[in-house]
Amino acid sequence: MNKNIWTPTALKPGQGNMHPFKRSARVSDLIREEVTDIVMNKIKHKTLGFITITGARVSDDLRHATIYLSVLNPEDSRKIVKKLNSSASFIKGELGRRLKMRYIPSITFKIDEAVEYGRKIDTLLDNIKSERNVHDDDEDLF
Repeated sequence: MNKNIWTPTALKPGQGNMHPFKRSARVSDLIREEVTDIVMNKIKHKTLGFITITGARVSDDLRHATIYLSVLNPEDSRKIVKKLNSSASFIKGELGRRLKMRYIPSITFKIDEAVEYGRKIDTLLDNIKSERNVHDDDEDLF
C-alpha cells in the first residue's frame, strides 16, 4: 500500500476539517454574492436607488441569514429595508434555484451600521484636520 496517498482517514484526531473557516462563514460569502446579483438584476423597484450589499451573516445551523446593506441616501434607508424585507420570499426562492443546499435560510435585511460609523469618523478626522490648518495659519502670524 502506498502511504503517500491522502485519504480522509489520514487526518489525525483533533485536526478538524480541511477548510480553514466554519461552514456558516463560507455560506455567508456565497449568499452575499448571490443576493447581490438577485437584488441588482431581478428586483425591479425603482425606489431602491443605489444600494450596496456589504455583508451577510448566516447562523451556525444555516437556517437564518441577515444581509447587511448600505444606502447612498441614508434618509431612504428605512423604506429600502422595508421593500427588501417584503421581497425576502422571492429572494429565498431565487437562492433555492441557484444553491444546492438542503435548507435555504430565511432572509432579513438590515442597514450596516459600520458604514455610518465610518462616515462619522471621517467627519471627525476632517474637522481635526481643518482645525490644525487654522492653528498653523495663526502661528505664522506671530
